[in-house]
Order: sequence, then structure tokens, then C-alpha cells
Amino acid sequence: MEMIGYLAAILMGLALGIIGGGGSILTVPILIYFFKFEGTAAATASLFVVGSTALVGGIINTYKKNVDFKTGFTFAIPSFIGVFLVRRFALPSMPDSIISSSWLNLTKSDLTLLIFAILMIFSARTMIKTKPSTNSANASNFSLINIFAKGFFVGCVTGFVGAGGGFLIVPALALFFKIPMQKAIGTSLMIISANSLFGFTMSTQINTEWPALIIITALGIAGLLIGQRFTGKMPEQILKKIFGYFILAIALVLLLDQFI
Repeated sequence: MEMIGYLAAILMGLALGIIGGGGSILTVPILIYFFKFEGTAAATASLFVVGSTALVGGIINTYKKNVDFKTGFTFAIPSFIGVFLVRRFALPSMPDSIISSSWLNLTKSDLTLLIFAILMIFSARTMIKTKPSTNSANASNFSLINIFAKGFFVGCVTGFVGAGGGFLIVPALALFFKIPMQKAIGTSLMIISANSLFGFTMSTQINTEWPALIIITALGIAGLLIGQRFTGKMPEQILKKIFGYFILAIALVLLLDQFI
């Protein structure tokens, strides 16, 4: 099973490289199903794996001039605040058993995956339904309040479910801030790396399975390097739809496995 998990880690990096997100969407299930991590431990370990992999992608895209640092920096600051508040206060205060009755037993891990899947479905719908934009407005003309609000929300998601937030960041940058898809992917990778690694350092319980995490991270980086070769060869609308359907498929798998 671990060998399949290592192959899946390459797929995780490939997703990050091609679409600028989806790393945590794959990494959390990989750690749970192939390496037998408990849900909250998988969420924490995912932050290290995805953060490290995305950092390499962000550096590559910086050299390609595919990173909008102004928008990314503005987005990242409220994200850090969201990560900090959730990791330091919200998660530690939550009981391991949320609901316990004769007909329903909902744990903190179950709730994490449920929220994760619901957010993925909404994000997928947005990307699949979007039409080519005729608006040339740049993120710099977008309300700072809106950027702050979306950044804070992504940070809260990152802290709670162990997701770097690419499945929310890419749609926000591409659809709301009108950043070209290639630049949205590069900027997303930088934000993901910052969010994820910050969230990992804020974690009070860090799984110590470092040999497996290092191997998974290395394979993820290898997949990312492969994926980066394809991003410039795909039309923007195709990238958006691939991103959307990819997220939707993983969300449905999570829901079916956990709650049916």
C-alpha cells in the first residue's frame, strides 16, 4: 500500500505543478489511506508536504515572472492571521468527539473532512461554470477589503483542514482579481507555501513519521517539476475546467468513503 501512496505523491506534485492547487486535496487522503495517519495528524503533516513542494514551484514561477507579489503579499497577510487563530485557539479547544449518539458519531477528524469536501464542491462548481473573462481589471484595482476577507477565509481553511488553499486561491485570483491563469497558478504556489509552512510551525501536535514525509515530499517535488512543463501549453479555460472536475471528483470520493 505504501508503494501506491508514493506513486500518488507524484500525482499530488503533478497537480500542484499544472493547476497551482489540489496538493492537500490529494495529500490528506494519501496520508490517511496509504500511510494510516489519523485525520488531524494527516492534516498537520500535509501542511509540511504541500508547503515544501509548493515552495519549489513558487521559486520556479518567480524566475518565469509568473508571480504577482503585490496581490500575493496582500492576500497572504490576512491568511496568516486566519491560520494563527485557528491553529492556536480554535482547533485545540475543539473536543475529539463533536456529536455522539445512537444514530450519529461525528469526530473532529470527520468534521474536518466533511468541511473540506463541501468547500471543494463549491470551489469546483465555480471553476467549471466560469466563462472567459472580458474584464481586463487588475487585482490592484480590486477592493483591499475583499482581498483581506478572502485571504482571511483561506487562512482559516488552511489552519482547520490542513489545506494549502490552492483550490480556493486559484479561483479567487483568476475569477475575482482577473489575474491570468498562468500567473494565478504561480502566485497561488507562493501563497500555499507560506500558508502551509506557517500552519505547520503553528501546530501543537506534529507527527514524527519524518522518513515517510521526506520521501513523499521529494516525490511531490518531482511530480511538480514534471507538471510545470505542461502549464504553458494548455489554454486557460481548459486549465480551469480540469481544475474544477479534479476537485469535484476527489470531494465525492471523500464523502462516499467517510459518510456512506
